[in-house]
Amino acid sequence: MFNQSVLPQALPLKNAQIYYFENLLNEQMAGLWYQALKNTLSWQQEKLVVYGQEHAIPRLQALYGDKGLSYQYSKKRFEVTPWLDNLLQLKMLAEQVSQAQFNCVLANFYRNGQDCMGWHADDEAELGKSPVIASFSFGAQRTFKLKHRLTQETYDLELASGSLLIMAGTTQEFWYHSLPKRAKVTEGRINLTFRYLYADKIFPV
Repeated sequence: MFNQSVLPQALPLKNAQIYYFENLLNEQMAGLWYQALKNTLSWQQEKLVVYGQEHAIPRLQALYGDKGLSYQYSKKRFEVTPWLDNLLQLKMLAEQVSQAQFNCVLANFYRNGQDCMGWHADDEAELGKSPVIASFSFGAQRTFKLKHRLTQETYDLELASGSLLIMAGTTQEFWYHSLPKRAKVTEGRINLTFRYLYADKIFPV
């Protein structure tokens, strides 16, 4: 199912444990996954309240996972949808490569280069102190930016279709990440971030 000869690239960042597997899935397989995910996931454009005004976020999202889980980010709580078979296949692959366990996945669909994600860290309470996050990319290549919280050091990584990025250790404690707009990008990108939510830190919806 995947290229077992691909070796991880450890990013040269202090206070971070980030590993990049470029072309873990070949171009043809990645293209098939992109189309399958685009057509089968229940995409929604969520709205968030910023300074008292409601705004549609610049991307589509879907959240899947184990029954009964919910996840809060951007000051809003979301309930998971039960797993689809294709997501379970990718979950197994993410677990095999990362040697970690996951019970949910947040999917983002960037329809073109105008869709984006601002600076943030995946440091919500229900993810625990040092979360492992496995992030697949399918579709258009986009720039993944990292910024150290204290030193403001930055690092850019071009995420290829079929790649897997693993963030672990103190990465979320010390680094923000974002996916900025890219005017020249006209094709879509789907990003799947597999996570583990701790039930004892989940609050009522």
